Amino acid sequence: MDAVSGNLVDVRGGCVYPATVEIEAGRIARIRREHGKFDNYLLPGFIDAHIHIESSMLTPSEFARIATVHGTVATVSDPHEIANVLGEKGVEFMISDGKRTNFKFYFGAPSCVPATTFETNGATLGAKEVTSLLRKKEILYLSEVMNYPGVIARDSEVMAKITAAKTLRKRVDGHAPGVRGAELKKYAAAGITTDHESFAYDEALDKLGNGMKIQIREGSAAKNFEALYPLIEKYPKMCMFCSDDRHPDDLLEGHINLLVKRAVAKGVGLFKILRCACVNPVEHYGLDVGLLREGDSADFIVVDNLRDFNVLRTYVRGQIVAERGKPLLRRVKSSKPNKFRARKKSKSELAVHNTLNVMAVTDGQLVDKAMVVSIRELVRHEIKIDPKTDVLKIVVVNRYADSRPAVAFAKNFGLKKGAIASSVAHDSHNIIAVGVNDELICKAINCLIRHRGGICAVDERSEHVLPLPIAGVMSDGDFASVAEKYSELDGIAKSYGSKLRAPFMTLSFMALPVIPQLKLTDKGLFDVTNFRFVNLFNM
Repeated sequence: MDAVSGNLVDVRGGCVYPATVEIEAGRIARIRREHGKFDNYLLPGFIDAHIHIESSMLTPSEFARIATVHGTVATVSDPHEIANVLGEKGVEFMISDGKRTNFKFYFGAPSCVPATTFETNGATLGAKEVTSLLRKKEILYLSEVMNYPGVIARDSEVMAKITAAKTLRKRVDGHAPGVRGAELKKYAAAGITTDHESFAYDEALDKLGNGMKIQIREGSAAKNFEALYPLIEKYPKMCMFCSDDRHPDDLLEGHINLLVKRAVAKGVGLFKILRCACVNPVEHYGLDVGLLREGDSADFIVVDNLRDFNVLRTYVRGQIVAERGKPLLRRVKSSKPNKFRARKKSKSELAVHNTLNVMAVTDGQLVDKAMVVSIRELVRHEIKIDPKTDVLKIVVVNRYADSRPAVAFAKNFGLKKGAIASSVAHDSHNIIAVGVNDELICKAINCLIRHRGGICAVDERSEHVLPLPIAGVMSDGDFASVAEKYSELDGIAKSYGSKLRAPFMTLSFMALPVIPQLKLTDKGLFDVTNFRFVNLFNM
């Protein structure tokens, strides 16, 4: 029997007392009160209530190694990204890889694969496939229902997936950015229980009023903590913390522990914060994660104090999995399932003519603005890229079939030299590239085709790449090397002239045809506001 002593933080009881926790067979056999005071604190492990593991560019088993360092013991994970590439086999890969390490992954059945019909992806999960996934014991819930118009309109296919989850007594996660009033009421009434897409306090209040729990998101892309943290004080039983998307370099800095620390610094009550970080996900989803009670699974952390929450040790199932900033979970070798059928491209396939519609990037946001640009510099009637006016060519290549690239133009990427490309392109994960000339754009695209996925930055003399051989979205490397390479590529893109805070992240969302205004898919330029394809040229 192992024993761990410290000042035990009883989240439900709202008190702290010195105690020794006795562990037997991975569970807490006994909690013995002590006298005096210790210089460390014991509290339940942190839980990320909504995350796409794939966005870390790490396999589940490798993600666990860095997450446990920060006191995370479990995640509620939507394998939506890999499902868009590989379908059910992708979900099964995530489950299988997650089982190979001592961490608690709880996966959902992706509800919207493909996300839209306006792009080419690698698989379709209809009601039949989603129901099959929901029947698996490893699948705990129906992942975020992004097709909120379909829910509001009571689309038969969407409702069949929701009905299947409810019949199997599994939770249904939501995704309803900006949905308010009567439409929100109808959305929630369909059985949607959570939302992580609230950007404003009033929007979150509206959702709370409709019985939905709010997942306060702070990821690499979307950051809503500052707007939403006051909810914790007033509605502590209705809030959870999540990251949604957390890139590898950001994971080195921290995870849910950072939100706990920030909330404490804001003056929010400690026990209310820890309820959001530890207790609410367990109760909402029915997770088998311990909460520092006798009989519970021994999943807890030891921290130095209740201000900084520096994690000294992390326990999962009674085993120490991380200690003083070092992971103790061993690395495991993963298989490399993928789907990559695009062939090498030539610059002649990228030529366009006439005045044109342009996507204007907004730094720090997923939305962009549509504008019309007349480019006067014509050579043999071909429109040329013009870095001086920051109008660059952007290209999407269908990686699931060998077809002609889709070409458009984007403003505000800021590149003065080189090109960058990525096979992480939400949600279908085709290849997307932007650059200062056709030769370099082709060089970047062909680099990723050769590696069967990744992110890269190229110029006339060099080529830098982070290969992502697992479905074109995840690396088989260790977290430290992946984070280092990602940071290096981010720096190279900025050395090329980009002023964007996260050039690759911004690029990855330029192909997502559900976020206004203009987006480029492999099928062409798409007007999200009017939900239709538009001509590249301003007619």
